[in-house]
Amino acid sequence: MTAVAGTRTAYAAGGARRPLAGTGTLLRLALRRDRIMLPGWVLVITGMVVSGTGSLGTLYDTPGERIRFAESMAANGSLRSLYGPVFGDSTGALVAWRFGTLAAVLAAVMSLVVVVRHTREEEETGRQEMLSSAMVGRRAPLTAALLTAGLANTAITLLITAGLSGQGTAGALALGLAVGGTGMLFATAAAVVAQLTESARLAKGATAAVLGLAFVLRAAGDAGTAGDPARGGLGGEASLLTWLSPVGWAEYVRAYAGERWWVLLLTLGAACAQGAAAYALAGRRDVGMGFLATRPGPAEGRIATASGLAWRLQRAGLFGWAAGFLLAGTVFGGMADGAADLVGDNERTREIFERMGGQAGLTDAFLAAMVGMFGLVATLYAVGSVLRMHGEETSQRAEPVLANAVGRTAWAAGHLAVAFGGAVLIMLLAGAGLALGHGGDLPAITGAALVQVPAVWTLAGVALLLYGAAPGAATAGWAVAGLCLALGWIGPALDLPQAALNLSPFGHLPKLPGPPMDWPPVLVLTALAAALTAAGLAAFRRRDLRI
Repeated sequence: MTAVAGTRTAYAAGGARRPLAGTGTLLRLALRRDRIMLPGWVLVITGMVVSGTGSLGTLYDTPGERIRFAESMAANGSLRSLYGPVFGDSTGALVAWRFGTLAAVLAAVMSLVVVVRHTREEEETGRQEMLSSAMVGRRAPLTAALLTAGLANTAITLLITAGLSGQGTAGALALGLAVGGTGMLFATAAAVVAQLTESARLAKGATAAVLGLAFVLRAAGDAGTAGDPARGGLGGEASLLTWLSPVGWAEYVRAYAGERWWVLLLTLGAACAQGAAAYALAGRRDVGMGFLATRPGPAEGRIATASGLAWRLQRAGLFGWAAGFLLAGTVFGGMADGAADLVGDNERTREIFERMGGQAGLTDAFLAAMVGMFGLVATLYAVGSVLRMHGEETSQRAEPVLANAVGRTAWAAGHLAVAFGGAVLIMLLAGAGLALGHGGDLPAITGAALVQVPAVWTLAGVALLLYGAAPGAATAGWAVAGLCLALGWIGPALDLPQAALNLSPFGHLPKLPGPPMDWPPVLVLTALAAALTAAGLAAFRRRDLRI
């Protein structure tokens, strides 16, 4: 025993003298744990950008069509706030405009999730303390987390560069570096926040709030930016608000429109400064502690039921989703009347809108397509809310609750009420936002939004069944949701057959508003969601907890 204690002391002393000791081992461990998640993120981000060459190139295959499309997009303030200004009319420039900002934001989300997962979350679950009993330096976990994020962002950069090189190598490299650089900038931001907080959930939320603020600054700056009249409204002067946003820096690299390589130095400098701050903070605190101490709770608990606890745990996330859906619905609703201008005389674009939104008038088809898109995104909320039970179980917070006079069904019912009821709420607000932005048809549009709910519930039921029957594979619920998201989002643009689109429950729903209501598929999906939920609860009641 004395020998073991002496060995651990020697390891600890060695770890203090060698702050990066064990980095390679931790990096291999992180890559093994993320062997499914990271390739998925990388393929989705790069696939979205690279596929844009084919879809936009097919839709607008002549210089004249591209010029008219670019000028119409540049003249629309709502679209500028969403995607940024259009800097050029080549296919590469249109791909960079349409997908560059979105890819940068997704790379940032991926990076903050990876860094928090391998730093603060490891400490919160106690795994870092166990690992630190071996030869692990004080800064090795942070280094391994940043290297993991760095490898993922490097893969994104290389794949985007290779995939778009046919449109011009310089522009492809600029876009790839802008996307990957934004990812690393927010990876280091998450590293700093992870040193300040004591909760992984708070670290993710705070970094996501910074990302949201950056997006809002960019959107506000671009919405008020006037283009160059001599170029049909393309390009134009830069906005100060956009320059204050790291997301705006990726945009101002201007891939395929006279690349500004020096803008990448801003991203590199900010990432290095944040990384240095994170390393300095990491050496000045104990494992499991943060510089912003968590406030103690009340002397006596005020939550008396399992449902109340579930609401307390998930209410902040639900409020954030609700506000986002209402805001996004208002923005897209304001674009509905201009749907005909967006489509112009391009028959291919009209066909895509009709496949997404049905055969009704173009404005109704646009609204139906937006309602369908909100339904797809709402699936991410519902699946995440259901899998919150998986997080509570693996972090061993569920065990003390279930050890008392709380049944498993009652505990799960609280979380499911937030997940299923929350899906109804955010879709209702999305429909209200669309109607508000469109200026009317509140009953029809909110009703169309609520029709998406049975499909959302079905995928939430799949996630619950996975969690209840095979908790080790519960995260596969994200893969199912991602597949349906991909089918609904880019399936029509890729002209996939209807049989493939029908693999998603959303492919069976009526395209509302516009056509008459078709009840049978809605009722069938509702019954299927109820059956999946019942099966998931039954499986959960019959298995042991993972402790």
